[in-house]
Amino acid sequence: MNYLVTFHTHLAALKTHRTLAAAGLAARMAPVPRRISSSCGTCVLYSAESPCYEKLDGDTEAVYLLKSGEAAELLREFE
Repeated sequence: MNYLVTFHTHLAALKTHRTLAAAGLAARMAPVPRRISSSCGTCVLYSAESPCYEKLDGDTEAVYLLKSGEAAELLREFE
């Protein structure tokens, strides 16, 4: 499955990207689509069998399930 994660800060996006990549998951940083969020402007796109919430930085904003390259479903919002 493919996921898109948004963050409150660019540093949180960078930390999450590094953690996911170190775990052997295909992950990349990208600009956040404006219709989703404008918090820090950077998101992480990754592929995994589950959302891997435990690998996300504490400053995560939200996790979306991607379908056909589009953020199709909000899975979880963080406070």
